[in-house]
Amino acid sequence: MEDSMPKNNDPQTILRMEEIHKSFPGGVFANRGVNLEVRQGEIHCLLGENGAGKTVLMSVLYGLYKPDAGSIYYKNEKFDARNPKDAIQNRIGMVHQHFMLVETLSVAENIILGQYKPWKVLNNLDPVIKKIQQMSKDYGLNVDPTSLVQDLSVGEQQRVEILKALYHGADLLILDEPTAVLTPQESEHLLDFLRQLADKGLTIVFITHKLEEVMQISDRVTILRDGKTIATVNTKETNPPELAKMMVGRDVLMDLSKKEKQPGKIIFSVKNLNVKDERGLPAVKNFSFEVYEREVVGIAGVSGNGQSELALALAGLMNSEFDSIILNEISITKRDLTRLNQLGMAHIPEDRQKMGLILPFSVSENFIAETFNDRPFSKYGFLQFKTIKNYSQSLVKKFSIRVGDVDEEIAHLSGGNQQKVVVARELDRRPKFLLVNQPTRGIDIGATEFVRQQIIAERDGGAAILLISTDLEEIFALSDRILVMFEGQVMGEVSPNPDMIEQVGLLMAGKTIESVL
Repeated sequence: MEDSMPKNNDPQTILRMEEIHKSFPGGVFANRGVNLEVRQGEIHCLLGENGAGKTVLMSVLYGLYKPDAGSIYYKNEKFDARNPKDAIQNRIGMVHQHFMLVETLSVAENIILGQYKPWKVLNNLDPVIKKIQQMSKDYGLNVDPTSLVQDLSVGEQQRVEILKALYHGADLLILDEPTAVLTPQESEHLLDFLRQLADKGLTIVFITHKLEEVMQISDRVTILRDGKTIATVNTKETNPPELAKMMVGRDVLMDLSKKEKQPGKIIFSVKNLNVKDERGLPAVKNFSFEVYEREVVGIAGVSGNGQSELALALAGLMNSEFDSIILNEISITKRDLTRLNQLGMAHIPEDRQKMGLILPFSVSENFIAETFNDRPFSKYGFLQFKTIKNYSQSLVKKFSIRVGDVDEEIAHLSGGNQQKVVVARELDRRPKFLLVNQPTRGIDIGATEFVRQQIIAERDGGAAILLISTDLEEIFALSDRILVMFEGQVMGEVSPNPDMIEQVGLLMAGKTIESVL
């Protein structure tokens, strides 16, 4: 390991951030004295869990936030970006996790948006288009500057974001979780492209929480935890378990062990499900599948291909049309929460805060949100507070939830502990069928490890599980079968064999199963 912050004016150092502090209203501390040193021409990974302070730190550099304290040195001079335009003029580019593009404008218009007077943009696009075409050719980005952004795939939109930064002459390029919305093939192409840029002298800061990406692409990596710098290490001198331990503060089980698949009878089946999105457009089209006892069926796909609508429809939270839905050998036409609970279904939703929890309520109130009218929590219409508290304390212990008191407002818990409350509540009912959507999104690697173990335990205990996740590593680790979803349709079924990752990527991009096998 190296010292996390050399205090010199090394000509190889392009960026130094010293003792950066940044807090937000309500006493939320995002950065607590963070130190970062980035060298010219390297790919430097900024690694940490969601909430570790990575994006906030780079947003401070880019001028989106003003730090409470600390110093920034860029190209060996004191630097303070008042806004993103200031950063761009100093040749710093940033590609955000959620793209900053106007869908109704062309690629060329997006690239120069905000940089010139409107009349100049409208009347001088030809030289801009020619320059973009040349850059696209030079960098192998394959982007048509005249296309509307709304007509581009997610991968193409990301190329536009990168091209936008390069167009304005970036010497330092920041990418925030750039592979989160890409297929495996797109991710591989992006990583190869970034290495080419670095080889040409561009400096890249790559924000991620994926250990495999760190090992594949970076020269060095700085680990953040709880808003603090833990260490900066040479990638060649470390390994995933060591990085995971620094991220979490303890050893992490990297591989899940599960029993050999022993499916029983069909527990849940759907035939020809059709769902329209909020705009009235088809989001799920003739979707059919079944889930057996003691198996996990994974739904893989790039975000935005109908997964959210599928989950909401199955949970009875969105209108849909179908030929049949059968749960525990009973045909379901009316899918209200009470009826589904009675038939043995549990649902871990995609967004814990919007759909899984009542934030102003306490931890214990959230534990019994679906069962407060049932014995032993209620007798003769009166809540049994002692019983509820004892029950809640038992779940806190069983599911390793960090909370001072079960009467504490659940909004005060971390994202990982909030997710554990949802998981504990749903799994404690011992469901026959478990619908799980993005179970580890936005939680730390320690909580991720625990939640995944609980899903496997339910599967081994006899439950039928439908797992929806945009995290391919999660899909492959937990699933017994994988259905790949593209534009609301099943493109094919594959086994969770790591050798199938390329085929899954092609299916995620819209190829048919016949064309990839």
